[in-house]
Amino acid sequence: MEGGQHTILEAPLIIPNHERRNHQEGGGGGWWFIREEIWEEGKKQVGLAGPLIAVSLLQYCLQVISLMFVGHLGELPLSSASLATSFASVSGFSVLLGMGSALETLCGQAYGAKQYHMLGIHTQRAMLSLLATAIPLSLIWFYTAPILTFFGQNPVISNEAGTFNRWMIPSLFAYALLQCLNRFLQTQSIVIPMVMISGFTALLHVLVCWVLVFGLGMGSRGAAVANVVSNWLNVILMAVYVKLSPDFLKTWTGFSREGLDDVVGFLKLAVPSAIMICLEYWSFEMVVLLSGLLPNPQLETSVLSVSLNTCWIIYMISVGLGGAISTRVSNELGAGRPQGARLALYVMVVVAIVEGAIVGTCTILVRHVWGKLYSNEEEVIRYVAKMMPLLALSDFLDGFQCVLSGAARGCGWQNLCAFINLGAYYVVAIPSAVLFAFVLHIGGMGLWTGIICGLSVQSIALVTVNLCTDWELEARKAVDRVQKTSTDC
Repeated sequence: MEGGQHTILEAPLIIPNHERRNHQEGGGGGWWFIREEIWEEGKKQVGLAGPLIAVSLLQYCLQVISLMFVGHLGELPLSSASLATSFASVSGFSVLLGMGSALETLCGQAYGAKQYHMLGIHTQRAMLSLLATAIPLSLIWFYTAPILTFFGQNPVISNEAGTFNRWMIPSLFAYALLQCLNRFLQTQSIVIPMVMISGFTALLHVLVCWVLVFGLGMGSRGAAVANVVSNWLNVILMAVYVKLSPDFLKTWTGFSREGLDDVVGFLKLAVPSAIMICLEYWSFEMVVLLSGLLPNPQLETSVLSVSLNTCWIIYMISVGLGGAISTRVSNELGAGRPQGARLALYVMVVVAIVEGAIVGTCTILVRHVWGKLYSNEEEVIRYVAKMMPLLALSDFLDGFQCVLSGAARGCGWQNLCAFINLGAYYVVAIPSAVLFAFVLHIGGMGLWTGIICGLSVQSIALVTVNLCTDWELEARKAVDRVQKTSTDC
């Protein structure tokens, strides 16, 4: 068995033997075959990335829709709900999102190795781990008000934000399950049903928000409950689909005791995954908090909040690209095809560069009108226009590093990436932001320049790691990981 695996790994997997001979003998078949492989890989990635981008946007827009409804209740409800949502993202959602990303490695490689039953087992372990993690996170949400007050936030706004997050606590457990189901489907390249379910839930969310916020007069609490209802609806619909669809007969065989085994093995990947994601997310939120210490805090905070909101919307595109490359790399490595994994990464890097150039250009072109979507104040609009070129550069770098980070998750490099993110954002980005903003007095633009410095360091580090990668060795590691987890069960 083991010798057979080494034969698979060492075979020329992009160019078959007969095509390679033709190429070496002067025939054109080899180059034609490579172009065919690139074209096929590109189609697979676009077919994956497009729906995953849609899913990311649709699931993210639930809280955006809720905030839109709360915005019609007045300034205090909007500011408190915005603060509550930001705190919820930092202290809860980002942690669960990061932990769930471990399934991109485990399920993706198991699917590539055709160890289909392991996808269900890994997903059960993830569900158990994430639900357990959601318990202490829910306690943090319960004490949102005193935590925010301790960090110097306005007591009235903090109390309202605390009430909002208390009503949102059940959403935390739904989000935990949703991350597991998302990865379970994604690693099998079954993405269209995810788009349909997320789209239906997003449309229904508008009605649910209206009924709870205005119809029943629950106000901002109604928006929080609407988030709970919609997140649980997403989970229920996806769970029903997995249970009833014939596509999952091999990968989901029901709950079993095997799912309780080797939870520690899952956590060895899940914890670094969470650290990797959180270190990045938290640095962006810290920039907004730092803006409140600048000479004109109201203006600076407003513009930085607009910038961050714009950044997160565009980031959903990068999330889709990162999810697609993670799936392709993990599938290829699990199948023992190192050259296929390397080709997938090269193709997606080209896609990311093109996407980044298009998004960056569009960002610069709309710089004079974008601020008008958020404010009627001429000073804010002008400041946003000055920030947009910086946003364009950061969006380009963010998309590029998101693809490289996705490939890293597909390989199982979460520990390494956690250290890279720690250095990039907390040794380079935040100190640079403080230097530019408070020492060189560049203000909010200086804060965002610090983020760009961190993104640059992160991208350079990830490029270096990928260029130095022995893909044959990574494929062997993936096959060994799948064999070990399958044997343990």
